[in-house]
Amino acid sequence: MDPDSVYQSFLECPNLSSDVVYSSTANASDYTTVLRAYIKNNRFNTTSTPKPAVIITPVTESHVQAAVLCAKKIGVQIKIRSGGHDYEGTSYVSTESSFVILDMFNFRSIDVDIGTETAVVGAGAQLGEFYYRIYEKSKVHGFPAGVCQTVGVGGHLSGGGYGTMLRKYGLAVDHVTDARIVDVNGRVLDRKSMGEDLFWAIRGGGGASFGVILSYTVKLVSVPEVNTVFRIMKTQAENASALVYKWQQIMPDIDEDLFLRVLLQPVTVNRSRTGRASFIAHFLGDSDRLVALMDKNFPELGLRKEDCIEVNWIESVLYWANFDLNTTSPEILLDRHSDNVNFGKRKSDYVQTAIPVSGITAIFNKLVELGRVGFVFNPYGGKMYEIAADATPFPHRAGNLYKIQYSVNWNDPDLVLEANYLNQSRVMYDFMTPFVSKNPRGAFLNYRDLDIGVVTGDGKNSYSEGVVYGEKYFMGNFDRLVKIKTAVDPDNFFRNEQSIPTLAGKTSGKSRKMMK
Repeated sequence: MDPDSVYQSFLECPNLSSDVVYSSTANASDYTTVLRAYIKNNRFNTTSTPKPAVIITPVTESHVQAAVLCAKKIGVQIKIRSGGHDYEGTSYVSTESSFVILDMFNFRSIDVDIGTETAVVGAGAQLGEFYYRIYEKSKVHGFPAGVCQTVGVGGHLSGGGYGTMLRKYGLAVDHVTDARIVDVNGRVLDRKSMGEDLFWAIRGGGGASFGVILSYTVKLVSVPEVNTVFRIMKTQAENASALVYKWQQIMPDIDEDLFLRVLLQPVTVNRSRTGRASFIAHFLGDSDRLVALMDKNFPELGLRKEDCIEVNWIESVLYWANFDLNTTSPEILLDRHSDNVNFGKRKSDYVQTAIPVSGITAIFNKLVELGRVGFVFNPYGGKMYEIAADATPFPHRAGNLYKIQYSVNWNDPDLVLEANYLNQSRVMYDFMTPFVSKNPRGAFLNYRDLDIGVVTGDGKNSYSEGVVYGEKYFMGNFDRLVKIKTAVDPDNFFRNEQSIPTLAGKTSGKSRKMMK
């Protein structure tokens, strides 16, 4: 299908017009502006990147309904973009020959009700905007979601979503109480009308496999008036390996008010390359209590009161988004393009047994050898151990000490460099095999990684391919997701390179076992 005929077909659909439908030929300048506005990884902003035939930017629910029904009638794949932060660009790029983007950025209304401690948040709203609207009405409420302020709510919540209050309050999806979604038949459904199975699936199973998320209703959480943050950095020469080892020992059981992330990075010190660990904290309480807690549980880090910064909750958001607290006001969170977009690759792992000091030293040495890959260790424990693995599709709860994010960023468009950096991430992933979860090796959906498996073609017989990545992302919840998918979207209309497959084409138990 050529873009012109797709464009004309959409214009002929009821409730759609050129006001919300963009084509690379009919309104090329606007099309390019809209397409690029929410590309958050420059790997997918090149002349060779596959482009959609059209982009639909709905303003009303009826626009979304029309777009779904028209795409289904025309027979074209639909990609759904909330904030554009999918690490592999799967919300706006496709391997299929013809596709369209449903771009949800106009669905960004945020209604915060402090009286009921709830909020209704549009799928196209950004986390920073949401946090600001809470702060506007209350200094003692917050929401336990991510630290990147420009991430879209729709993708973040539908894939799980976590932030610095994870140990106190669990995931963002653990606080979703209702949702509005357009299904494959163009119906607008809420929790009651969609039923508990579908409502379960869109709280961690990835919304784009099941329909178009319009909004989520969430429960707010309590935050103290005084929070504390700090950052302490230690190189290998300053005992970084032993400190990271001790961090593994204490974090599962330490006070759930503390979130202490560790970054592992290769750095240059005195013209020589070495490894460095950065310990970054958000504590739901004052610095005196935090210092006492650390003196008791982690004295080796040497935290002093002067290392601590006492902040309110919204200032902790700014701190974790890497803004300068002295020069930045919370209003920056209303700027939908306050982030820096570069080239990047992410991968994920889960650690279930503490890595020995020798292993951590070997990891540092490998990071230094490769030169570009960094690690983010995110601790579990607290509330994460209290919620059952099948309470939501996100399965990585009790039994996991921490989650690893592999992070590679660069700014140069050179394709040789890109191939090198992508290869570094894969070499590091192979190196980590002995240290991480097994059978299956766990992965986090929101750290999208197409290296761990994809569906090819039109996905009609996708189960045998889908189970490969599906069990990594969803463990024992995968089969329930497949059953729900088959019930609500049997023809696999809502699909992407790593969507939930239908039961069509499911392999025999024998061959499935062999694939593992």
